[in-house]
Amino acid sequence: MPTDETVVETAAEAAQEFVFSRLRRSDVDDLDVTVTFEDGVLTVDVYVLAPDVDEDVETIADDAALTAQSAVDDLFSE
Repeated sequence: MPTDETVVETAAEAAQEFVFSRLRRSDVDDLDVTVTFEDGVLTVDVYVLAPDVDEDVETIADDAALTAQSAVDDLFSE
């Protein structure tokens, strides 16, 4: 059983990796990934500020949160 800290770190890393797989670091003015894991409930919020890109930044943020949740699911299935 992973620790709460491991769950939070896994989710945060997965979200950041996803964002930077879609956007160049130099294009991102601000990235905030907030992860909580309390009483077995995972909450992931991702905020990306990248005003000069043509991508749908909101969709990237949403997909990053989903990727983080999936990474935690994988962690528990190991």
